[in-house]
Amino acid sequence: MTAATTGTTSGRRYTRLVVEREGPIGWLVFDRPDRRNAMDAAMLAELEYAWRELDDDPDVRVIVNTGNGPAFQTGLDVGQLARDPAALREQSRRTKRSELRLTGHHNKVAKPVVAAVNGVCAGGGLHFVADADLVLAASDAEFLDPHVTVGQVSASEAIGLVRRNAFEPVMRMVLTGRHERLSARRAYQLGMVGEVVDPPERLRDAARELALAIARNPPDRLAAAKAALWRALERPGVPRPPTGPPTGAMAVPPTGSTTEPVTQPVTQPLTAPQAEPRADDSRDTRKGDEGTTR
Repeated sequence: MTAATTGTTSGRRYTRLVVEREGPIGWLVFDRPDRRNAMDAAMLAELEYAWRELDDDPDVRVIVNTGNGPAFQTGLDVGQLARDPAALREQSRRTKRSELRLTGHHNKVAKPVVAAVNGVCAGGGLHFVADADLVLAASDAEFLDPHVTVGQVSASEAIGLVRRNAFEPVMRMVLTGRHERLSARRAYQLGMVGEVVDPPERLRDAARELALAIARNPPDRLAAAKAALWRALERPGVPRPPTGPPTGAMAVPPTGSTTEPVTQPVTQPLTAPQAEPRADDSRDTRKGDEGTTR
């Protein structure tokens, strides 16, 4: 890969992200593995620049979004933001006014975006799944929305998922909070992810193969096709995916036993940094997993 995080072609230096080019692929990688890739004030600022930088680069045709370490993305770092009142106020303002700048969709990225979910995706990390054009997940990836457990209301992340997925499983994830986790295989059955990669170590290779296949097509046609499908999805009156158990080929997970439980119960205590809960912040649930929200 070229033009790595510490010296991109724009001259901007990233400290919370890895931004690289690999042929026609632009990689946007969350890089706070010691904090489960939770978003602090610096990462929030860098995300907006990184999406724009890759979208403006004529050599990049596809953007792959993934994470370093054992987690994909676990939302806001409420502990850090509690110590940064200005950043906290700005994030609250953007949330209330629907002016978030976290994802490619938020930043009006025209190029195809592939999310490659490694490990835990929680709370605000769900934005990056809901807003990606295509989603791959490692076989050990897990999804949860812990907002209600810490006295908060899940809103835009869940709404984004409902826009493109069946209603009931999203509602279940919202209502069970940190007490259940949706497995990658079940997420595949429900259409939340398009491919489960096993073994997990092959996730980036699989994302690269998919991105290269996409990049063989004319970039202007890719942008036009993407825009048309998103407009159709967001148009009032477009039917939602059906609820209820999957049928046909989707009823069988791509790997492993068909008797795998729908979700994994969470029994380990929360050890995230203590911070006063807010209406737009929450925390993940497993020991060592960072607090999260939108």
